[in-house]
Amino acid sequence: MTTPTTTKEKFETRKLPMMPIRDVVIFPYMMTPFVVGRESSVRALEEALAADKKIFLATQHDASIDEPKPTEIFQVGTIVNIVQSLKLPDGNIKVLVEGVERGKILQVVDTAGYFQATVRTAKYGTEITPAVEAAMQRVTGLFEQYVKLCQSLNYETMIAAVRMEDPSKLTDTIASNLQLSIEEKQELLEIFDPGDRLNRIADVLDIEIEKLNMDRTIQSRVKRQMERAQKEYYLNEKIKAIQKELGRGEKSEWDELKKKVDAAGMPKDVHEKALQELKKLEAMPPMSAESTVSRNYLDWLLAVPWKKRSKEIRSIERAEKVLNEDHYGLEKIKERILEFLAVRQLVKNPKGSILCFVGPPGVGKTSLGMSIAKATGRKFVRMSLGGVRDEAEIRGHRRTYIGALPGQIIQMMKKAGTKNPVFMLDEVDKMSMDFRGDPSAALLEVLDPEQNFMFVDHYLDVEYDLSQVFFVATANVMHTIPAALQDRMEVLRLHGYTEPEKIEIAKQFLVRKQRLSAGLTEKNIQFTDDAIAAIIRGYTREAGVRNLEREIGNICRKVARKVVKEGAEYRIAMTAENVHDFLGVIKFRDTEAHEKSEVGLVTGLAWTEVGGSILSTEVTVVEGKGKLTLTGKLGDVMQESAQAAVSYIRSRAAQLGLPRDFYRNLDIHVHVPEGAIPKDGPSAGITIATAIASALSKIAVRRDIAMTGEITLRGKVLPIGGLKEKLLAAHRAGIFEVLLPKDNEKDLAEVPENLRNQMKLHCVESMDDVLRIALEKPLPAPLPDEPQSVTLPIAPPPASDTPTAHQ
Repeated sequence: MTTPTTTKEKFETRKLPMMPIRDVVIFPYMMTPFVVGRESSVRALEEALAADKKIFLATQHDASIDEPKPTEIFQVGTIVNIVQSLKLPDGNIKVLVEGVERGKILQVVDTAGYFQATVRTAKYGTEITPAVEAAMQRVTGLFEQYVKLCQSLNYETMIAAVRMEDPSKLTDTIASNLQLSIEEKQELLEIFDPGDRLNRIADVLDIEIEKLNMDRTIQSRVKRQMERAQKEYYLNEKIKAIQKELGRGEKSEWDELKKKVDAAGMPKDVHEKALQELKKLEAMPPMSAESTVSRNYLDWLLAVPWKKRSKEIRSIERAEKVLNEDHYGLEKIKERILEFLAVRQLVKNPKGSILCFVGPPGVGKTSLGMSIAKATGRKFVRMSLGGVRDEAEIRGHRRTYIGALPGQIIQMMKKAGTKNPVFMLDEVDKMSMDFRGDPSAALLEVLDPEQNFMFVDHYLDVEYDLSQVFFVATANVMHTIPAALQDRMEVLRLHGYTEPEKIEIAKQFLVRKQRLSAGLTEKNIQFTDDAIAAIIRGYTREAGVRNLEREIGNICRKVARKVVKEGAEYRIAMTAENVHDFLGVIKFRDTEAHEKSEVGLVTGLAWTEVGGSILSTEVTVVEGKGKLTLTGKLGDVMQESAQAAVSYIRSRAAQLGLPRDFYRNLDIHVHVPEGAIPKDGPSAGITIATAIASALSKIAVRRDIAMTGEITLRGKVLPIGGLKEKLLAAHRAGIFEVLLPKDNEKDLAEVPENLRNQMKLHCVESMDDVLRIALEKPLPAPLPDEPQSVTLPIAPPPASDTPTAHQ
């Protein structure tokens, strides 16, 4: 197209208030309403209304920015006249503006909270030649085609609007009505020359008309395809009707589905239900929503294993070898698994076992389930129950719901593909409940050998046999598991590993695993037993071995970096002395025994989730009025133990060589160091009683002895839990003599033999036995029975700066 001849007049420069606008480009001769809400825009509008009602509008690059900078606004905009303005109740202003002419920003100044722009305008005069008329006619014709194809524009209104003789006004009117992006409209606005703009509008209209024609073609094609699909459906239905009249069965996918149903090995009632569902599916129109539901249901019935079983390996020798290769120690667990395999050899169809491994994190509960599957040759599936609070997760949803699926039990059985897998229910203690039901109650049927042979999932709505599944549950604690669920499982407790056991696990498993992960060889790095022991004592505080493996991996990665830097011949032997060079400052320090025996200072034993720890208890007496003060963030049970200990001491005052009314003039302060750590439990009872007796009698307690046990008001010593972990803690702290409740003597069988041989253990029944062994010298002779006042010297409390674990 020939470019129309234009003549440019002189430039004009004006200063006007400027308002950034978003999501719209305003052209000259265009009437546009919009709402002004930004504070800076309102000020600019008020300034314009106070002057000649002219304001400069420019579109901002990003509409999401509330306060754009001058650099974030297009440089070409439109000077407009404010035709109307109306203040709304919410403080915004609704305005109607009319575009006057283009302008280019030369300078923007922030004045009194709004932008003031220096704008340059340029006026062009266009000579109406035959070429210009031809160009205008072509653009008008193209616009008519565009309006006909675009359904959102009114044909008569648009055609009337573009009947004009000014090419500049024609192009701006058409540009304002085109359905273009902001960037494309801004490009048209930035063309000042009417002739160039006329050519560009023609090119844009050509492209837009082509797009609209393509859209119409696609729509018509889609319509034809839909009509063809309806026609095919109608003909298929006619074929079905003809075949039915001729007495011929439909030789299609229904025959294949029937063959699959017959070959699935379903029980009789399930087989009948599947055939009934298949019959219903044949009668349904393929396009109906109900047919999809029935087809999905049939697919699930066929996907679940009804008769396929894994060929079980019953060799006890092989199973024992696999378990020993995968895990060190855990003799009781291994023994129970081997017993299960022995029964499998003697009984043809025994019921599935339901075990529950309970123990702290990192002791190998989940990996034990994998080892059981490996040792028995079964498939292994795992379902995590942590955070599950919907009963439908176990039993599924009924088919009446849109998008219904079977529960996780059936889904995992489909994943296993056999009816006798090892099924791990991980973190069974971390389930919760809400208005949607209680998943732990749904598990009662799954984990009951007397019921799970006829488990009913809400989706399948048929009985499914789970009796051949080997269920293994894992938990960290038992008290959060409902009693009825506990009763259905055989609980096997996994205690924390001892230090020698951790060293062996690291040597046999962890070091090799982390060395391979880091790409190292045995030549590059070697770990001595002392190095592993140093890592365990200084950098981990856990019952399992997860953090130990993490720290070994940390060392291996640092060595790998040195191998890359210095060459493959780099070698290092890890010792207790150079461990800190790789792992940094020691994170944990074991609490050691006291340096000397002191009055009112007793070493107790505590159990924590990461193992045992020693716990110092301090008591001091001061003149007062019989007040008992307990500090150290003690829990309710521990505070009650302290009160029981004081009551016992008061009731035995004469036998302990104390006046009967000693408490009237004395305050007793019991403190357990590490005050930021919460402590609770009854097992510190004899520890507190011994400390009080020592402080009142001024007889020091032996530094080389530790104790644990619950106290009664009559001075009896009751049993406690966590015995193995507590003895390990005493041994680690260098204490080899421990006082235990007599009733815990039976639990010593669980303590490693080497630990029992190294320690001197006293099983006590009463506080008299405790005081006789723990105090450095015997108590004074009993006082006469008549009451008398006394004020005892105060024993200074010992300083304690070693960290202890909470009880």
